[in-house]
Amino acid sequence: MNTAAPNTGSAARFIAAGAPPGRAPHASVVRERRMCGMRFCDVTLDEVVMLVDEQIAAGTPQCIVTPNVDHVCRYHRDDAFRAAYENAWLVLCDGMPIIWVSRLLGRPLRQKLSGSDLITWLSGHAADRGYSVYFFGAQEGVAAEAADQLKRRFPALKIAGVHSPAFGFYADPEANAAATTLVRDARPDIVFVALGSPKQEIWMHANACACGAPVMIGVGAAFDFLSGRVKRAPVWMQRASLEWVWRLYQEPRRLWRRYLVEDALFLKLLLAELWSVYVSRPKPDSATS
Repeated sequence: MNTAAPNTGSAARFIAAGAPPGRAPHASVVRERRMCGMRFCDVTLDEVVMLVDEQIAAGTPQCIVTPNVDHVCRYHRDDAFRAAYENAWLVLCDGMPIIWVSRLLGRPLRQKLSGSDLITWLSGHAADRGYSVYFFGAQEGVAAEAADQLKRRFPALKIAGVHSPAFGFYADPEANAAATTLVRDARPDIVFVALGSPKQEIWMHANACACGAPVMIGVGAAFDFLSGRVKRAPVWMQRASLEWVWRLYQEPRRLWRRYLVEDALFLKLLLAELWSVYVSRPKPDSATS
């Protein structure tokens, strides 16, 4: 279901240092749901941790993405972004509106799993298992501060490296190759990528094989939150699915159009899905008459 004109512009701005990874089959059975035309993995945190263990043991590069409402809308507008999502290894729900929609459609997802939470959970697990992690992205100094915060919380955490590339590095072949080489030479088990959406998803898809890490996960603004540069929404707002209101309050000039104009497409997608499920689907009596 693609209700908006496709845009192929994003791909042209990104350099691919090697072929994108193919989506690996899950060693454990993962139930997948499709809603608003997009694939979601119905997994809990415990299952994600188990799958990460399996993927690190396998050793082949794969990507984890965490879609919210904005990502669902962008999926229908941007060809490069859609390709990154279709080839992602795990697609985890980051947004209570998507959870609510899944229940309304009879395809319930069991747990909200945001990149901002996963970075802490996976760092704790990495410390326990001896995995090494790499912090990639954000502004100069922010990634290092985020790594320091997690190292204080989990003293056994192995930091393979930290790198905040220059703005626009992904469009420069030499700068992009240098960045992927830094990651590959560090040989991390998990790479946290904080370039913001849609850059991080498209960049991971294009460069995961060149980086060579078994697990790459897009974490959005997580480095900013961990470093204290940006204050995350109060817990009650997170639980009430109002974190977007908090972000809009913090950065109105950057986010107002995305949240209030571009993401209106989500309502159109939802109504179309509800129509197909509850209105246009043949009733049992009419199908047999």
